[in-house]
Amino acid sequence: MTQTPTAPPPSSGAAITDFGIDTTAMSTSEAVRDYLARLRAGQLGSVPALLGLVALVVMFSMLSDVFLSLHNVANLLAQGAGQTIIAMGIVFVLLVGEIDLSAGTASGAAGAVLAMHYVEDGNLLGGMGSTVFLLFNAALVLAAVLAAVLRIWAGTVLSLLGVVLTGAGLAANPWVEILLALCVGTAIGCITGFLVARIGMPSFVVTLALFLTWQGVILQFIGEGGVLGISTSPVLNAVANGNLSTLGSWLLFAVAAGGYAAATLTGHLRRLRRGLVTRPTPLVVCKVATLAVFGAVATALLTVNRSPNPSVVISGVPYVVPIVLGLLVLGTYVLNRTRYGRHIYAVGGNREAARRAGIDVTRVRASVFVVCSSVAALGAVVYSSKVGSVDPQAGGLNTLLFAVGAAVIGGASLFGGRGRVSDAVIGGTVLAIVANGLGLLEQPAAVVSIVTGLVLLLAATVDAVSRRRAGNAVR
Repeated sequence: MTQTPTAPPPSSGAAITDFGIDTTAMSTSEAVRDYLARLRAGQLGSVPALLGLVALVVMFSMLSDVFLSLHNVANLLAQGAGQTIIAMGIVFVLLVGEIDLSAGTASGAAGAVLAMHYVEDGNLLGGMGSTVFLLFNAALVLAAVLAAVLRIWAGTVLSLLGVVLTGAGLAANPWVEILLALCVGTAIGCITGFLVARIGMPSFVVTLALFLTWQGVILQFIGEGGVLGISTSPVLNAVANGNLSTLGSWLLFAVAAGGYAAATLTGHLRRLRRGLVTRPTPLVVCKVATLAVFGAVATALLTVNRSPNPSVVISGVPYVVPIVLGLLVLGTYVLNRTRYGRHIYAVGGNREAARRAGIDVTRVRASVFVVCSSVAALGAVVYSSKVGSVDPQAGGLNTLLFAVGAAVIGGASLFGGRGRVSDAVIGGTVLAIVANGLGLLEQPAAVVSIVTGLVLLLAATVDAVSRRRAGNAVR
Protein backbone atom coordinates (compact mmCIF):
# COMPACT_ATOMS: atom_id res chain seq x y z
CA MET A 1 0.00 0.00 0.00
CA THR A 2 1.35 3.38 -0.95
CA GLN A 3 1.29 6.00 1.78
CA THR A 4 0.72 9.66 1.04
CA PRO A 5 3.59 11.76 2.43
CA THR A 6 2.62 13.80 5.46
CA ALA A 7 2.54 17.52 4.75
CA PRO A 8 5.13 19.51 6.70
CA PRO A 9 3.78 21.69 9.50
CA PRO A 10 3.20 25.33 8.53
CA SER A 11 5.96 27.72 9.44
CA SER A 12 5.37 30.38 12.06
CA GLY A 13 5.71 33.06 9.40
CA ALA A 14 3.03 31.63 7.13
CA ALA A 15 0.24 33.95 6.08
CA ILE A 16 -2.77 33.88 8.40
CA THR A 17 -5.30 32.80 5.81
CA ASP A 18 -6.67 29.47 7.05
CA PHE A 19 -8.84 28.28 9.89
CA GLY A 20 -5.77 27.58 11.99
CA ILE A 21 -5.64 31.24 13.01
CA ASP A 22 -8.38 30.55 15.56
CA THR A 23 -5.94 28.57 17.69
CA THR A 24 -2.70 30.33 16.82
CA ALA A 25 -1.18 32.59 19.45
CA MET A 26 0.48 35.83 18.43
CA SER A 27 3.31 37.61 20.12
CA THR A 28 3.33 41.37 20.61
CA SER A 29 5.70 41.93 17.69
CA GLU A 30 3.63 39.66 15.44
CA ALA A 31 0.46 41.50 16.40
CA VAL A 32 2.05 44.85 15.56
CA ARG A 33 3.29 43.54 12.20
CA ASP A 34 -0.12 42.06 11.44
CA TYR A 35 -1.81 45.39 12.26
CA LEU A 36 0.60 47.31 10.01
CA ALA A 37 0.02 44.79 7.23
CA ARG A 38 -3.73 45.32 7.49
CA LEU A 39 -3.22 49.07 7.29
CA ARG A 40 -1.12 48.67 4.15
CA ALA A 41 -3.83 46.43 2.69
CA GLY A 42 -6.37 49.23 3.07
CA GLN A 43 -8.10 48.19 6.30
CA LEU A 44 -7.75 51.64 7.83
CA GLY A 45 -10.83 51.71 10.06
CA SER A 46 -10.90 54.83 12.23
CA VAL A 47 -7.19 55.60 11.92
CA PRO A 48 -7.57 58.51 9.43
CA ALA A 49 -10.29 60.09 11.59
CA LEU A 50 -8.23 59.75 14.76
CA LEU A 51 -5.18 61.28 13.06
CA GLY A 52 -7.35 64.11 11.75
CA LEU A 53 -8.81 64.60 15.22
CA VAL A 54 -5.35 64.99 16.73
CA ALA A 55 -4.28 67.37 13.96
CA LEU A 56 -7.38 69.55 14.44
CA VAL A 57 -6.89 69.75 18.20
CA VAL A 58 -3.25 70.76 17.77
CA MET A 59 -4.06 73.33 15.07
CA PHE A 60 -6.95 75.03 16.89
CA SER A 61 -5.11 75.03 20.23
CA MET A 62 -2.29 76.93 18.52
CA LEU A 63 -4.63 79.38 16.79
CA SER A 64 -6.94 80.06 19.75
CA ASP A 65 -6.12 80.44 23.44
CA VAL A 66 -9.73 79.63 24.33
CA PHE A 67 -10.05 76.33 22.46
CA LEU A 68 -8.60 74.09 25.19
CA SER A 69 -10.20 76.00 28.06
CA LEU A 70 -12.39 73.86 30.32
CA HIS A 71 -15.48 75.92 29.54
CA ASN A 72 -15.05 75.46 25.78
CA VAL A 73 -14.23 71.75 26.02
CA ALA A 74 -17.37 71.07 28.08
CA ASN A 75 -19.42 73.17 25.67
CA LEU A 76 -17.89 71.26 22.75
CA LEU A 77 -19.15 67.97 24.18
CA ALA A 78 -22.73 69.25 24.25
CA GLN A 79 -22.55 71.03 20.88
CA GLY A 80 -22.01 67.92 18.79
CA ALA A 81 -23.89 65.38 20.93
CA GLY A 82 -27.22 65.60 19.08
CA GLN A 83 -25.73 65.06 15.64
CA THR A 84 -23.43 62.35 16.98
CA ILE A 85 -26.38 60.41 18.39
CA ILE A 86 -28.20 60.63 15.04
CA ALA A 87 -25.01 59.40 13.35
CA MET A 88 -24.98 56.35 15.65
CA GLY A 89 -28.31 55.28 14.21
CA ILE A 90 -27.20 55.99 10.65
CA VAL A 91 -24.29 53.55 11.13
CA PHE A 92 -26.81 50.69 11.30
CA VAL A 93 -28.28 51.73 7.94
CA LEU A 94 -24.86 52.14 6.32
CA LEU A 95 -23.84 48.68 7.49
CA VAL A 96 -26.44 47.04 5.22
CA GLY A 97 -25.42 49.23 2.29
CA GLU A 98 -28.39 51.61 2.46
CA ILE A 99 -28.75 55.33 3.20
CA ASP A 100 -31.30 57.31 5.23
CA LEU A 101 -31.61 60.89 4.06
CA SER A 102 -34.70 61.42 6.20
CA ALA A 103 -33.02 60.81 9.57
CA GLY A 104 -32.58 64.53 10.21
CA THR A 105 -36.15 65.62 9.54
CA ALA A 106 -37.44 62.46 11.25
CA SER A 107 -35.66 63.64 14.37
CA GLY A 108 -37.11 67.10 13.80
CA ALA A 109 -40.65 65.70 13.60
CA ALA A 110 -40.12 63.77 16.83
CA GLY A 111 -38.73 66.92 18.46
CA ALA A 112 -41.71 68.96 17.25
CA VAL A 113 -44.19 66.52 18.83
CA LEU A 114 -42.17 66.58 22.06
CA ALA A 115 -42.17 70.38 22.17
CA MET A 116 -45.85 70.64 21.27
CA HIS A 117 -46.83 68.22 24.02
CA TYR A 118 -44.90 70.34 26.51
CA VAL A 119 -46.19 73.71 25.31
CA GLU A 120 -49.82 72.55 25.03
CA ASP A 121 -49.65 70.77 28.42
CA GLY A 122 -50.37 67.43 26.81
CA ASN A 123 -53.28 68.63 24.65
CA LEU A 124 -52.03 67.53 21.23
CA LEU A 125 -55.57 67.62 19.85
CA GLY A 126 -55.78 71.33 20.57
CA GLY A 127 -52.26 71.96 19.30
CA MET A 128 -52.61 70.03 16.03
CA GLY A 129 -56.27 70.49 15.24
CA SER A 130 -58.72 67.60 14.87
CA THR A 131 -57.89 66.71 11.25
CA VAL A 132 -54.11 66.69 11.70
CA PHE A 133 -54.49 64.88 15.04
CA LEU A 134 -56.50 62.07 13.42
CA LEU A 135 -54.06 61.77 10.53
CA PHE A 136 -51.14 61.71 12.95
CA ASN A 137 -52.64 58.85 14.97
CA ALA A 138 -53.62 57.03 11.78
CA ALA A 139 -49.97 57.17 10.72
CA LEU A 140 -48.93 55.68 14.06
CA VAL A 141 -51.43 52.85 13.67
CA LEU A 142 -50.27 52.26 10.08
CA ALA A 143 -46.66 52.08 11.30
CA ALA A 144 -47.69 49.51 13.92
CA VAL A 145 -49.39 47.36 11.26
CA LEU A 146 -46.40 47.56 8.92
CA ALA A 147 -44.05 46.63 11.76
CA ALA A 148 -46.26 43.62 12.55
CA VAL A 149 -46.13 42.52 8.91
CA LEU A 150 -42.33 42.72 9.08
CA ARG A 151 -42.38 40.96 12.50
CA ILE A 152 -40.56 43.88 14.12
CA TRP A 153 -42.50 43.63 17.36
CA ALA A 154 -40.68 46.45 19.16
CA GLY A 155 -41.81 48.77 16.36
CA THR A 156 -45.40 47.61 16.77
CA VAL A 157 -45.40 48.12 20.53
CA LEU A 158 -43.80 51.57 20.47
CA SER A 159 -46.00 52.81 17.63
CA LEU A 160 -49.15 51.74 19.49
CA LEU A 161 -47.77 53.24 22.68
CA GLY A 162 -47.49 56.52 20.78
CA VAL A 163 -51.23 56.32 20.00
CA VAL A 164 -51.98 55.76 23.70
CA LEU A 165 -49.80 58.69 24.80
CA THR A 166 -51.27 61.12 22.28
CA GLY A 167 -54.83 60.11 23.06
CA ALA A 168 -54.49 60.01 26.84
CA GLY A 169 -54.00 63.76 27.11
CA LEU A 170 -51.47 63.40 29.92
CA ALA A 171 -50.25 66.65 31.43
CA ALA A 172 -46.84 67.95 30.40
CA ASN A 173 -44.13 65.69 31.78
CA PRO A 174 -40.57 65.57 30.41
CA TRP A 175 -40.31 61.80 30.66
CA VAL A 176 -43.62 61.30 28.85
CA GLU A 177 -42.48 63.70 26.15
CA ILE A 178 -39.14 61.93 25.69
CA LEU A 179 -40.97 58.60 25.43
CA LEU A 180 -43.45 60.11 22.95
CA ALA A 181 -40.58 61.39 20.79
CA LEU A 182 -39.08 57.89 20.80
CA CYS A 183 -42.43 56.41 19.74
CA VAL A 184 -42.73 58.88 16.86
CA GLY A 185 -39.20 58.13 15.70
CA THR A 186 -39.84 54.39 15.83
CA ALA A 187 -43.06 54.74 13.83
CA ILE A 188 -41.25 56.75 11.16
CA GLY A 189 -38.59 54.03 10.93
CA CYS A 190 -41.26 51.34 10.50
CA ILE A 191 -42.75 53.18 7.52
CA THR A 192 -39.35 53.80 5.95
CA GLY A 193 -38.17 50.23 6.48
CA PHE A 194 -41.34 48.76 4.95
CA LEU A 195 -41.05 50.88 1.81
CA VAL A 196 -37.38 50.01 1.32
CA ALA A 197 -37.20 46.37 2.38
CA ARG A 198 -40.69 45.01 1.65
CA ILE A 199 -41.79 47.11 -1.32
CA GLY A 200 -38.26 47.21 -2.74
CA MET A 201 -37.95 50.92 -3.40
CA PRO A 202 -34.41 52.39 -3.46
CA SER A 203 -33.53 53.81 -0.07
CA PHE A 204 -32.13 56.98 -1.63
CA VAL A 205 -35.44 57.78 -3.34
CA VAL A 206 -37.63 56.78 -0.38
CA THR A 207 -35.69 58.70 2.23
CA LEU A 208 -35.28 61.76 0.00
CA ALA A 209 -39.06 61.86 -0.44
CA LEU A 210 -39.59 61.36 3.28
CA PHE A 211 -37.02 64.05 4.04
CA LEU A 212 -39.32 66.54 2.31
CA THR A 213 -42.43 64.96 3.85
CA TRP A 214 -41.24 65.19 7.45
CA GLN A 215 -40.01 68.72 6.80
CA GLY A 216 -43.57 69.61 5.81
CA VAL A 217 -44.90 67.85 8.89
CA ILE A 218 -42.64 69.92 11.13
CA LEU A 219 -43.84 73.09 9.42
CA GLN A 220 -47.47 71.99 9.88
CA PHE A 221 -46.91 71.31 13.59
CA ILE A 222 -45.00 74.49 14.41
CA GLY A 223 -46.16 76.96 11.78
CA GLU A 224 -44.05 79.10 9.50
CA GLY A 225 -41.84 81.33 11.61
CA GLY A 226 -43.07 79.70 14.81
CA VAL A 227 -40.96 78.43 17.70
CA LEU A 228 -41.85 76.00 20.48
CA GLY A 229 -39.72 76.64 23.56
CA ILE A 230 -38.78 73.91 26.03
CA SER A 231 -36.07 75.67 28.06
CA THR A 232 -38.50 76.32 30.93
CA SER A 233 -38.61 72.60 31.69
CA PRO A 234 -35.78 71.86 34.15
CA VAL A 235 -35.43 68.27 33.00
CA LEU A 236 -35.53 68.93 29.24
CA ASN A 237 -33.18 71.88 29.63
CA ALA A 238 -30.72 69.84 31.70
CA VAL A 239 -30.37 67.07 29.09
CA ALA A 240 -27.79 69.05 27.11
CA ASN A 241 -27.03 71.88 29.52
CA GLY A 242 -26.81 70.18 32.92
CA ASN A 243 -23.87 68.50 34.63
CA LEU A 244 -23.32 65.64 37.03
CA SER A 245 -22.17 66.42 40.54
CA THR A 246 -18.52 65.84 41.42
CA LEU A 247 -19.43 62.57 43.11
CA GLY A 248 -21.60 61.56 40.17
CA SER A 249 -18.79 62.36 37.75
CA TRP A 250 -16.34 60.09 39.55
CA LEU A 251 -18.97 57.36 39.88
CA LEU A 252 -19.48 57.58 36.12
CA PHE A 253 -15.73 57.21 35.61
CA ALA A 254 -15.59 54.22 37.96
CA VAL A 255 -18.49 52.47 36.24
CA ALA A 256 -17.26 53.23 32.71
CA ALA A 257 -13.59 52.46 33.26
CA GLY A 258 -14.27 49.49 35.53
CA GLY A 259 -16.90 48.05 33.22
CA TYR A 260 -14.70 48.40 30.16
CA ALA A 261 -11.71 46.87 31.94
CA ALA A 262 -13.78 43.98 33.29
CA ALA A 263 -15.40 43.22 29.92
CA THR A 264 -12.14 43.49 27.97
CA LEU A 265 -9.93 41.52 30.35
CA THR A 266 -12.57 38.86 31.03
CA GLY A 267 -13.06 38.27 27.31
CA HIS A 268 -9.30 38.19 26.77
CA LEU A 269 -8.71 35.65 29.54
CA ARG A 270 -11.62 33.51 28.33
CA ARG A 271 -10.08 33.28 24.86
CA LEU A 272 -6.70 32.45 26.34
CA ARG A 273 -8.16 29.61 28.41
CA ARG A 274 -9.89 28.17 25.34
CA GLY A 275 -6.74 28.41 23.24
CA LEU A 276 -8.27 30.87 20.79
CA VAL A 277 -6.28 33.59 19.10
CA THR A 278 -6.38 36.95 20.83
CA ARG A 279 -4.30 40.06 21.07
CA PRO A 280 -1.17 39.79 23.22
CA THR A 281 -1.88 40.43 26.89
CA PRO A 282 0.55 43.41 27.17
CA LEU A 283 -1.30 45.22 24.37
CA VAL A 284 -4.69 44.56 25.95
CA VAL A 285 -3.54 45.77 29.36
CA CYS A 286 -1.91 48.84 27.78
CA LYS A 287 -5.13 49.76 25.96
CA VAL A 288 -7.23 49.41 29.11
CA ALA A 289 -4.75 51.41 31.19
CA THR A 290 -4.49 54.18 28.58
CA LEU A 291 -8.24 54.67 28.40
CA ALA A 292 -8.50 54.59 32.20
CA VAL A 293 -5.83 57.28 32.58
CA PHE A 294 -7.45 59.42 29.87
CA GLY A 295 -10.84 59.07 31.56
CA ALA A 296 -9.43 59.94 34.98
CA VAL A 297 -7.69 63.05 33.68
CA ALA A 298 -10.81 64.18 31.78
CA THR A 299 -13.01 63.63 34.83
CA ALA A 300 -10.60 65.51 37.10
CA LEU A 301 -10.54 68.49 34.75
CA LEU A 302 -14.31 68.59 34.23
CA THR A 303 -14.95 68.59 37.99
CA VAL A 304 -13.05 71.87 38.29
CA ASN A 305 -15.11 75.08 38.27
CA ARG A 306 -15.09 76.29 34.67
CA SER A 307 -17.50 79.20 34.93
CA PRO A 308 -16.20 82.50 33.50
CA ASN A 309 -18.40 84.24 36.09
CA PRO A 310 -16.74 84.22 39.55
CA SER A 311 -20.13 84.26 41.28
CA VAL A 312 -21.39 81.12 39.46
CA VAL A 313 -20.03 77.62 39.85
CA ILE A 314 -20.18 75.27 36.87
CA SER A 315 -18.50 71.90 37.30
CA GLY A 316 -19.04 68.24 36.65
CA VAL A 317 -19.24 65.99 33.61
CA PRO A 318 -22.06 67.11 31.25
CA TYR A 319 -25.12 64.86 31.17
CA VAL A 320 -24.63 64.26 27.46
CA VAL A 321 -21.47 62.25 28.19
CA PRO A 322 -23.23 59.36 30.00
CA ILE A 323 -26.04 59.54 27.41
CA VAL A 324 -23.62 59.10 24.51
CA LEU A 325 -21.59 56.50 26.40
CA GLY A 326 -24.73 54.51 27.18
CA LEU A 327 -25.84 54.48 23.54
CA LEU A 328 -22.28 53.62 22.47
CA VAL A 329 -22.12 50.62 24.82
CA LEU A 330 -25.60 49.42 23.84
CA GLY A 331 -24.99 49.80 20.11
CA THR A 332 -21.58 48.14 20.29
CA TYR A 333 -23.00 45.23 22.27
CA VAL A 334 -25.83 44.73 19.78
CA LEU A 335 -23.51 44.72 16.78
CA ASN A 336 -20.69 42.66 18.29
CA ARG A 337 -22.36 40.28 20.72
CA THR A 338 -25.81 39.44 19.34
CA ARG A 339 -27.08 37.30 16.48
CA TYR A 340 -28.96 40.33 15.16
CA GLY A 341 -25.69 42.28 14.90
CA ARG A 342 -24.00 39.43 13.04
CA HIS A 343 -26.93 39.32 10.64
CA ILE A 344 -26.54 43.04 9.93
CA TYR A 345 -22.88 42.59 8.99
CA ALA A 346 -23.73 39.51 6.92
CA VAL A 347 -26.44 41.33 4.95
CA GLY A 348 -24.14 44.29 4.38
CA GLY A 349 -21.25 42.08 3.31
CA ASN A 350 -23.16 39.91 0.83
CA ARG A 351 -26.93 40.09 0.71
CA GLU A 352 -27.44 37.00 -1.45
CA ALA A 353 -25.10 34.87 0.65
CA ALA A 354 -26.94 36.00 3.78
CA ARG A 355 -30.26 35.02 2.22
CA ARG A 356 -28.95 31.56 1.32
CA ALA A 357 -27.66 31.17 4.88
CA GLY A 358 -31.22 31.48 6.16
CA ILE A 359 -31.15 35.11 7.32
CA ASP A 360 -34.39 37.06 6.94
CA VAL A 361 -32.82 39.79 4.83
CA THR A 362 -36.04 41.77 4.44
CA ARG A 363 -36.58 41.94 8.18
CA VAL A 364 -32.97 42.92 8.88
CA ARG A 365 -32.98 45.64 6.22
CA ALA A 366 -36.24 47.08 7.54
CA SER A 367 -35.16 46.92 11.18
CA VAL A 368 -32.07 49.10 10.67
CA PHE A 369 -34.31 51.97 9.57
CA VAL A 370 -36.35 51.50 12.74
CA VAL A 371 -33.17 51.66 14.80
CA CYS A 372 -31.95 54.71 12.88
CA SER A 373 -35.13 56.76 13.31
CA SER A 374 -35.55 55.72 16.95
CA VAL A 375 -32.02 56.84 17.78
CA ALA A 376 -32.57 60.00 15.72
CA ALA A 377 -35.52 60.83 18.00
CA LEU A 378 -33.19 60.63 21.01
CA GLY A 379 -30.79 62.91 19.15
CA ALA A 380 -33.67 65.37 18.74
CA VAL A 381 -34.15 65.46 22.49
CA VAL A 382 -30.49 66.38 22.96
CA TYR A 383 -30.15 69.06 20.29
CA SER A 384 -33.54 70.57 21.15
CA SER A 385 -32.40 70.79 24.76
CA LYS A 386 -29.18 72.48 23.68
CA VAL A 387 -30.93 75.28 21.76
CA GLY A 388 -33.92 75.36 24.13
CA SER A 389 -36.57 75.21 21.43
CA VAL A 390 -37.82 73.54 18.26
CA ASP A 391 -38.36 75.54 15.07
CA PRO A 392 -39.43 74.64 11.50
CA GLN A 393 -35.77 74.09 10.52
CA ALA A 394 -35.23 71.42 13.19
CA GLY A 395 -33.34 68.45 11.80
CA GLY A 396 -32.87 70.24 8.49
CA LEU A 397 -30.22 69.79 5.85
CA ASN A 398 -27.16 70.62 7.96
CA THR A 399 -28.23 68.28 10.75
CA LEU A 400 -28.67 65.40 8.32
CA LEU A 401 -25.47 66.02 6.37
CA PHE A 402 -23.40 66.41 9.51
CA ALA A 403 -24.87 63.19 10.94
CA VAL A 404 -24.17 61.17 7.78
CA GLY A 405 -20.79 62.85 7.52
CA ALA A 406 -19.92 61.93 11.10
CA ALA A 407 -20.52 58.24 10.42
CA VAL A 408 -18.47 58.27 7.22
CA ILE A 409 -15.65 60.41 8.61
CA GLY A 410 -15.34 58.06 11.57
CA GLY A 411 -14.72 55.06 9.31
CA ALA A 412 -18.12 53.51 8.47
CA SER A 413 -18.22 52.45 4.83
CA LEU A 414 -20.80 53.79 2.41
CA PHE A 415 -20.68 50.43 0.63
CA GLY A 416 -21.94 48.39 3.58
CA GLY A 417 -20.51 45.64 5.75
CA ARG A 418 -17.96 47.75 7.61
CA GLY A 419 -18.37 50.16 10.48
CA ARG A 420 -18.91 50.50 14.22
CA VAL A 421 -21.00 52.72 16.44
CA SER A 422 -17.78 54.24 17.78
CA ASP A 423 -17.09 55.54 14.26
CA ALA A 424 -20.03 57.92 14.66
CA VAL A 425 -18.62 59.22 17.95
CA ILE A 426 -15.19 59.83 16.44
CA GLY A 427 -16.60 61.46 13.32
CA GLY A 428 -19.04 63.54 15.34
CA THR A 429 -16.17 64.80 17.48
CA VAL A 430 -14.23 65.78 14.36
CA LEU A 431 -17.14 67.80 12.97
CA ALA A 432 -17.86 69.40 16.34
CA ILE A 433 -14.22 70.49 16.64
CA VAL A 434 -14.27 71.95 13.12
CA ALA A 435 -17.42 73.99 13.84
CA ASN A 436 -16.25 75.03 17.29
CA GLY A 437 -12.71 75.91 16.29
CA LEU A 438 -13.72 77.94 13.24
CA GLY A 439 -16.35 79.69 15.34
CA LEU A 440 -13.71 80.72 17.88
CA LEU A 441 -11.63 82.07 15.01
CA GLU A 442 -14.70 84.10 13.94
CA GLN A 443 -14.87 82.51 10.52
CA PRO A 444 -18.12 83.03 8.56
CA ALA A 445 -20.64 80.25 7.97
CA ALA A 446 -19.40 79.91 4.38
CA VAL A 447 -15.94 78.89 5.54
CA VAL A 448 -17.38 76.41 8.05
CA SER A 449 -19.47 74.77 5.31
CA ILE A 450 -16.55 74.63 2.88
CA VAL A 451 -14.18 73.08 5.41
CA THR A 452 -16.79 70.59 6.62
CA GLY A 453 -17.55 69.57 3.03
CA LEU A 454 -13.88 69.07 2.25
CA VAL A 455 -13.42 66.95 5.38
CA LEU A 456 -16.36 64.76 4.34
CA LEU A 457 -15.04 64.51 0.78
CA LEU A 458 -11.65 63.45 2.10
CA ALA A 459 -13.26 60.77 4.29
CA ALA A 460 -15.28 59.39 1.36
CA THR A 461 -12.13 59.33 -0.77
CA VAL A 462 -10.21 57.43 1.90
CA ASP A 463 -13.10 54.95 2.15
CA ALA A 464 -13.16 54.33 -1.61
CA VAL A 465 -9.37 54.03 -1.93
CA SER A 466 -9.00 51.73 1.09
CA ARG A 467 -11.82 49.51 -0.19
CA ARG A 468 -10.14 49.26 -3.59
CA ARG A 469 -6.80 48.38 -1.97
CA ALA A 470 -8.47 45.76 0.21
CA GLY A 471 -10.12 44.26 -2.89
CA ASN A 472 -6.80 44.14 -4.74
CA ALA A 473 -5.17 42.48 -1.76
CA VAL A 474 -7.82 39.73 -1.76
CA ARG A 475 -7.34 39.11 -5.49
